[in-house]
Amino acid sequence: MADAMNGAELTKVVQWLLAGRRAESGRLSEVHGYLKNRICDIYVPQSATVEYKKLVDQARFNILPLLVSSLAQGLFVDGYRPSESLENSPVWDAVWQPNRMDARQSGLYRAALQYGLSYAVVLPGDPVPVITPYSPRRLTALYADPINDEWPEYAVSIGLPRPVIESDSPTQMCTEITVLDDTYAYTVEVPASVLEPLSNENRGDPLPFEGLAIDFAKVKVSEHGLGVCPVVRFLESYDDLDDGPQGIVYPMLPAQRQLNQTTFGLLMAQQYAAFRQRWVTGMALPEDDDGNPVEPWNAAVNRVWQSDSPDTRFGDFAETNLAGYLDSRDKTLLYISSARQIPPHTLVVGNAVSNISAEALAALEAGHQLDIGDHKTSFGESVEQLLRLAGKAMGDTETWEDTSAQVVWRDTTPRSLAQVADALGKLATQLGVPPEALWERIPGVTDTDIQRWKLLAENESAMGDMAALLAAPPPGADQPVVPGAEVDDDGSAGGAADPALPEPGPEGR
Repeated sequence: MADAMNGAELTKVVQWLLAGRRAESGRLSEVHGYLKNRICDIYVPQSATVEYKKLVDQARFNILPLLVSSLAQGLFVDGYRPSESLENSPVWDAVWQPNRMDARQSGLYRAALQYGLSYAVVLPGDPVPVITPYSPRRLTALYADPINDEWPEYAVSIGLPRPVIESDSPTQMCTEITVLDDTYAYTVEVPASVLEPLSNENRGDPLPFEGLAIDFAKVKVSEHGLGVCPVVRFLESYDDLDDGPQGIVYPMLPAQRQLNQTTFGLLMAQQYAAFRQRWVTGMALPEDDDGNPVEPWNAAVNRVWQSDSPDTRFGDFAETNLAGYLDSRDKTLLYISSARQIPPHTLVVGNAVSNISAEALAALEAGHQLDIGDHKTSFGESVEQLLRLAGKAMGDTETWEDTSAQVVWRDTTPRSLAQVADALGKLATQLGVPPEALWERIPGVTDTDIQRWKLLAENESAMGDMAALLAAPPPGADQPVVPGAEVDDDGSAGGAADPALPEPGPEGR
């Protein structure tokens, strides 16, 4: 077993990790700002009025969270089956369920969809191993080969900043970080200032932290002994073999900016040019005692303007047509729908989808289902790796070495229950597929439901056997009756009749 790092080695590793964190923080912070609706990216001049700034604030037409939710809602792991087994692996009930991963798994998928990757840390615990999901904004891992390696060399998780109690300055903050390698975990507090990336136009300063020095006497070292750095990476896809995935949000930022700009133009036209302005010429306006013009009419919907002068002319300016802005926004939404394989009706794109058949609606969903299936393949590998590591953390060598085990994804395809029941019934009756093997293909059915159904089926089978046994005739009731046998009053066979004596021969006569 390798020895723990000393102070100089730990300082160098932390410098590498924090430099990597700073290098990727520019893109992650930009994506986070757009997702939280904090960035609008519309030019505001210095002389802008309060009304102008309010219109800019209202111009945020943010569809990025919807892109993430449309995929994340179709991803749910419902079981983990070892090779050559029909039941879940012991690690499922021993680790996955106690860590509440039925609910927490969604955060892993959403973070990976948003930023391109997310992480889960597995460490031994009491009474069961502990699984901790992380966003890439709070954990950074360094790989020898970032594309092909399964396990990282080192990783660092970042805690939340807190005030330094011993300091006289109320603004001095520190943050607890944990560095992980293949054998140990190192926990230490560092100044919060070195963890905050100094973003610039190059999206971050990747220079190493030359001034950072860690006092090893303040480092808490604990041994996990797993033999690998216990960090599992969830990749949004494995398509880009050069730079890795960027997530589904970052490529859509230009389209999001276009939506915001179009919405701002729509609001400006709606505020200042959508109302018909009336004008009048050829008349002299009366003035008050101070020489200020006096409005000649009290305009209202039930009043008519009139003038005694024959030279007076009335007219109005045509209102601005808003249809162009709305059509432009719909075209951008259709582009996003096509680029992200999302059905147009999910984004409510004008009247792009109306009065279509169920078959046409299923065809519109086909591309989206393919996209969900692609992400199930990517995330499924990570979940399998996570559960294998959890098995090792609980001492289950068989689970750790089983690389053929498969996760079971819940079927979230939008289909009617009648269609599913009809298809599954035909598989059972026409192709001879056992009905129990088809239960897990019913949409919305959990593994707990299947186990309860199996138990009920076994009880029903036992009750059927008991009923058949009770309905059967008693033993011996179907034996043939012996001729001449006597029957007692209670219906049972009596004693046998005496056999006839032979007639006496001549000697006995």
